[in-house]
Amino acid sequence: MATRYDPQAAETRWRAAWDAADLFRAKSPAEAGDAPKAYILEMFPYPSGRIHMGHVRNYAMGDVVARYKRANGFNVLHPMGWDAFGMPAENAALQRKVHPGKWTYENIAAMRAQLKKLGLSLDWSREFATCDPEYYGAQQDLFLKMLDKGLVYRKASKVNWDPVDNTVLANEQVVDGRGWRSGAIVEQRELTQWFFRITHYAESLLEEVQKLERWPEKVRTMQANWIGRSEGLQMRFAFSGNTPEGFENGVEIFTTRPDTLFGASFIALSPDHPLTLQLAKDNDALTSFRAECAAVGTSEEAIETAPKLGFDTGLTVRHPFDPGRTLPVWIANFVLMGYGTGAIFGCPAHDQRDIEFARKYGLSVTPVVLPPDADAATFNVEDDAYTGVGTIFNSGFLDGLPIDEAKRQSIAKIESLRLGESKVNYRLRDWGVSRQRYWGCPIPVIHCETCGIVPVPAADLPVRLPDDVTFDTPGNPLERHPTWKHTACPDCNGKARRETDTLDTFVDSSWYYARFASPDDMAERAYWLPVDQYVGGVEHAVLHLLYARFFARAMRDIGELDLPNGEPFAGLFTQGMVTHETYRSAGGDWLEPSDVEQRDGNWIEIATGKPASVGPIEKMSKSKKNTVDPDAIITAFGADTARWFVLSDSPPERDVEWTQSGAEGAARFTQRIWSVFDALPETATGDIGSDAASIALRKASHKAVAAIDKAVNEFRFNSAVASIHEWVAALKKAETGSDDTRGARHEAASMLARCLTPFMPHLAETCWERIGGTGFVSAASWPKPDPALLEDDTVTIAVQVNGKRRGEITVSKTLANDAVEAAAFAQPDVAAFIHGKAVKKTIVVPGRIVNIVVA
Repeated sequence: MATRYDPQAAETRWRAAWDAADLFRAKSPAEAGDAPKAYILEMFPYPSGRIHMGHVRNYAMGDVVARYKRANGFNVLHPMGWDAFGMPAENAALQRKVHPGKWTYENIAAMRAQLKKLGLSLDWSREFATCDPEYYGAQQDLFLKMLDKGLVYRKASKVNWDPVDNTVLANEQVVDGRGWRSGAIVEQRELTQWFFRITHYAESLLEEVQKLERWPEKVRTMQANWIGRSEGLQMRFAFSGNTPEGFENGVEIFTTRPDTLFGASFIALSPDHPLTLQLAKDNDALTSFRAECAAVGTSEEAIETAPKLGFDTGLTVRHPFDPGRTLPVWIANFVLMGYGTGAIFGCPAHDQRDIEFARKYGLSVTPVVLPPDADAATFNVEDDAYTGVGTIFNSGFLDGLPIDEAKRQSIAKIESLRLGESKVNYRLRDWGVSRQRYWGCPIPVIHCETCGIVPVPAADLPVRLPDDVTFDTPGNPLERHPTWKHTACPDCNGKARRETDTLDTFVDSSWYYARFASPDDMAERAYWLPVDQYVGGVEHAVLHLLYARFFARAMRDIGELDLPNGEPFAGLFTQGMVTHETYRSAGGDWLEPSDVEQRDGNWIEIATGKPASVGPIEKMSKSKKNTVDPDAIITAFGADTARWFVLSDSPPERDVEWTQSGAEGAARFTQRIWSVFDALPETATGDIGSDAASIALRKASHKAVAAIDKAVNEFRFNSAVASIHEWVAALKKAETGSDDTRGARHEAASMLARCLTPFMPHLAETCWERIGGTGFVSAASWPKPDPALLEDDTVTIAVQVNGKRRGEITVSKTLANDAVEAAAFAQPDVAAFIHGKAVKKTIVVPGRIVNIVVA
């Protein structure tokens, strides 16, 4: 090899050239003309201070799509910004004695520099951080318009309280009863909170997600399950005996299993049900019971896994189908006030929660669903509820019916008794967005004792965060700021107080795709949206995507988006994680990969020379120190090597294990590619030859382009990488041929440089320059494979004997049938099988099969 490719020098040079040419700026609709648009967006990062290999994989994948679309004539929008509000900045302020804003913007500068080293084809002109006053001021304007539309409201409710971060958490932010960031055990508190009315769009969110064909099926299912549509019965149980004041019409419940009403054993109320609250006023024991229930988080997960607890109210209700029968009314810790009516009827035989509760408190268990092939006279339920299919029994007029028909007849009967009606419920709850912290978007309302809640006038937006705050004591710095919260009421000019809660940071990321499209131009937003390809981790499959879909609908309905179906992301791809081995010292401490090395087959801690142990391969994380610094990889091997590795090792939806040997192999392949171009003259000489070697290379090249086309469109980047490997091998083989292949080699090299661009853009530019390509290869058009060169001259045909496959032959497509027959008889496995047997006839189906019939 005459020269060696220097990735560090080349990558620095090409990035500077791209920046100078403003190469990746998206064109306006007018500038684009008839060119189709492609909006490619990766989930933007939190500015923690350093990018990690997960970032490299995520953004490399998006960049492949963006560069591919640009090369195919699309007007591409591929922006980048920063999800910059949140608790880590406040924690940093507390620990480092630095303002959250200063910490955040310094981190943004560091991470921007790192991302730019990757050679991503980003339109940096549209960059913003969600902590920019211009951004959160626009967000405040959206909030007020949604408030005016009735999509925002305020109410008192039970909340998850993180006692370490001193803030409210959404149910989704509680994991195993602990705060998702702090790890603290979550408590229940009652606070007055701001809510987005996401349930207003429950049916639309459920219906439209099923139509998103370019979303992963698992994500659509997760969304549907979270929304949780339930068809059932809402009905009243009338009290028998004492009737509590205000509940003369009875207790209202919702159930999805009206077919099991004859198996009802008890009524259970939520600890926060209005009747529970009324009874607790004069009952200290019930008050204590409610406090015990409140020690558990408000999430369904926490409540489901907690031990079942109950409190007998002493009240009873009448069974609707058997007025002579009564059911006790209990209060149970597993009943949620936020779902249905906050009250249920318990059918222990066919619900696991109910049977655990019934067995604990000695309540009756009557099975009413008979499994197939079970005997009604002997079937019984002990500790495991039966929730399968079957027919109804022990149920009067419902006996013998299948479950679905029994549901219909039960509902019809209740309706005829005027005790209730069929109803659809959703698991989805409205989104509580109030957070008791400083580093977030201020909620733009003012509290006036005379006028009540008053929106901040649009002319006064943004409501800016004060800079002079302290973090020396726990809690919200805005609440204890000496002046910021004190203001005048916009309506009466009297003394008033600003809202000191800030918005959940999920709000910031719920509409950023629209801001990238345009700050305020509806026509430009309509041009770019929806996002054509969204890329990000599956860990955001519920929260972020659901909230973003809600925001798109809300923005549509307040006149901020022209998006009829309310879906912001037409295509979604969820990539796997980057993993690495974990290492521990002899003392059990986590070690970084750079802290260990192998000596004589044993792992050693470099600093001490003591043995180290290798643990399981896990997601890269700072806590386990199994991270690899992308800067170190770029310094050692170049950015293209890092990109190539994360794209090549496994299907993109699966995890990829980072290994030093894999990185070194990717680096060697960059040199192998360069050697192909370095071996060519600077310009092509002569026409493309028609010799066999030239034709073979041209076929390999055009087939490779077609294969890469297909792979990129199907998000199989590892398959595209494999095709490039084969292509380079074909080019290396052609180097040993005669000068007749020079024209074919130049054609192949030109095509390869363009196809390489989405994967290794810096190397591609250097290769393009080497062969005299015009302009930037990053601006060159994608090669178009010649259909004639995609056709094979040969075909592989199966050979059967008496209908059973015995071998196969590869022959020319133009070979006559008698010659095909002769080749079939000569195939060794076939010849051995028919040896000594009489051939009765031979059937040749051209291009498909040969069937030999023997006696």
